[in-house]
Amino acid sequence: MRVLSYGRQYIDDDDIAAVVAVLKGDWLTQGPSVSAFEKAFEDYTGAKHAVSFANGTAALHGAYFAAGVEPGDEVLTTPMTFAATGNGALYLGGSVTFADIDPETLCLDPKKAEEKITPATRVIAPVSFAGYPVDLAPFKKLAEKQGAVIIEDGCHALGAMRGGVPAGREADLTVFSFHPVKHITTGEGGMVVTNSDEFARRLRLFRTHGITKDPAEMEEAPDGPWSTEMQALGFNYRLSDIHASLGLSQMKKLDSFTARRREIAALYDELLSGISGVKTPPATEGHAYHLYPLRVEAGRRAEFMTKLREKGVAGMVHYLPLHLHLYYRRNFGWKKGDFPEAEAFYSEEISLPMFYGLSDDEVRRVAGEIREIAESRG
Repeated sequence: MRVLSYGRQYIDDDDIAAVVAVLKGDWLTQGPSVSAFEKAFEDYTGAKHAVSFANGTAALHGAYFAAGVEPGDEVLTTPMTFAATGNGALYLGGSVTFADIDPETLCLDPKKAEEKITPATRVIAPVSFAGYPVDLAPFKKLAEKQGAVIIEDGCHALGAMRGGVPAGREADLTVFSFHPVKHITTGEGGMVVTNSDEFARRLRLFRTHGITKDPAEMEEAPDGPWSTEMQALGFNYRLSDIHASLGLSQMKKLDSFTARRREIAALYDELLSGISGVKTPPATEGHAYHLYPLRVEAGRRAEFMTKLREKGVAGMVHYLPLHLHLYYRRNFGWKKGDFPEAEAFYSEEISLPMFYGLSDDEVRRVAGEIREIAESRG
């Protein structure tokens, strides 16, 4: 009986062969596999541009740069997210403002977000938490009124759909992650998609030290075909061909990966319904189910986690609300009680195993352990 983590990659022989082919070829980085991976992503999402990055955090950093975040600007987002969503704004000298979550979706509440808009709001960054495709329509209205940019943190949401439209087509910029527990993996990697030519130009500039080699983009006349021009303070955030070749191979399986996650979620929903003190996560058409965030009685979360691990089920908690991290409390004055819905959710959340290679029998095993713990009362 294997130990079940909350998530893991699925790698097959085709993936291995794709990586080996690059290792035997002429290009290890900045080569054709990166371009091919980006093109596959454009085709999948329907976005005009896909710009790859070394990881999801770098992709968020790049998206904020493309949007023009600088000192004095605010990024408005949810506290129920990984640190990178806020940190990317801080890297550029901006600040982070939080609004609480909607407990029905676990995503940023648009009504509460509206209350936090200020003249300094440069970016509104809803997070499609756990793969739930956050409704962007109300945020678009807020952004249009404010003159802000919508950046969807879709790091959980590759494969999610809104009314048949893939995540990645509706926000000004959408960010994805390819960490091994995500829907596809490149080992480490990220992507930003956009329909804006200017945003795409700034993204490509930012990921390559702020340097361009394109004479058409240079502000000063080049000395020759070897010339480069550093136009901004960028970073070395490029994705290698090795990583991109894995991602390109994984993209061919994305639909089956996502379909299986939805099957697993439906089975969990069925098996866990009616258990006292347990609440299944919000479901909606097009959910991508990066996570299956179960809620248990707040006072029993540690008991559930301990007993599950004793039975070989290694659940995880997502996430400590960002405003409660020591750095954010110490430097910005956030405190417990500032965002009660996010804090209540955090106190109850357990991410159950959710990955492509999880069998129905293993799902039943996890659900059975949950039921037994719930009914034991101590």
